[in-house]
Amino acid sequence: MLHTFYNNFGFLGSISIAFIIFITFIFWLAGVAGISQLKSSTTKKTKLFFSIIFPPYPIIWLLWDIYSQNQFMKEGNID
Repeated sequence: MLHTFYNNFGFLGSISIAFIIFITFIFWLAGVAGISQLKSSTTKKTKLFFSIIFPPYPIIWLLWDIYSQNQFMKEGNID
C-alpha cells in the first residue's frame, strides 16, 4: 500500500498520507475508548454502536469532549 502511495505521490506525499491515516486511527481508538468509559446507559450503547458503524463519530465526539472540558476548566468549576 505504501508502495502505491509512493508511486503516485512521491516520498513526502506517501509519508504524509501514512501519517494522516495513522493519526486518524489513533483518534478513532481514543474516541471509542472515551465513549466506552461513559456511565452505562442506553445512550452509551447507542454511541458505541454508531462509533463502530460510522468511524468519524468518535473523532468528532473526542474533539467535542476536549472542547467542553476546556470550557469547563475556563469557568473554574473545578471541585
